[in-house]
Amino acid sequence: MGPAPVLLVPGWAGSARLLAPLRRRLVEAGWSEGHVMALDFTDPKGSNRDHALEISAAVDVLLERAGAQRVDIVAHSMGGLSTRLYLDHGGAVRVRRAVFIATPHRGTYAAYLALGRGRREMIPGSALLRELGGKPSVPPGVEAMTIRTPVEVHILPHASAVLPGIRDVRVCCPTHRGLLASRNAFRVIHRFLAEGEAAATERP
Repeated sequence: MGPAPVLLVPGWAGSARLLAPLRRRLVEAGWSEGHVMALDFTDPKGSNRDHALEISAAVDVLLERAGAQRVDIVAHSMGGLSTRLYLDHGGAVRVRRAVFIATPHRGTYAAYLALGRGRREMIPGSALLRELGGKPSVPPGVEAMTIRTPVEVHILPHASAVLPGIRDVRVCCPTHRGLLASRNAFRVIHRFLAEGEAAATERP
């Protein structure tokens, strides 16, 4: 049996194109071409609530395509918030492992410079962040980890990229988007998806 299928989720204003380096490395590491899907949101700057519905639809497609029962999700930046919404609203039964790359779990002051409905939801103290903050970091049964860079300028404060009770790995020293193409970040992601939570204790 091969590795679980993987859904790649972009961040605010992101796209499948930006996720292409990560997708390519997963395929080179042994995942089937058809078992790694990079998502494009209808409105890349839109609401995480709408994005969560699009994640749900993409997971259904990927599960049917792969003939699997559960997927792994790798989410970048704001995409991690929509992933958590999806998990909290029934998606956890379809997800085995989740990786949150530079996600503003408690918001970011950089959101004041952003646009779209996603902007409001990333501002510290927003209704969406209060909703997520009142729940477990991830539902029971889902393994998760966070990855961040010490030179981050989009997630402010940096501690916002950490989740209580979840293994956190700092990778030196790509940019916010550079994490998607970082070899060191990929090594961490690959170990976690292939081997699970115990592998996340290792450093890149």
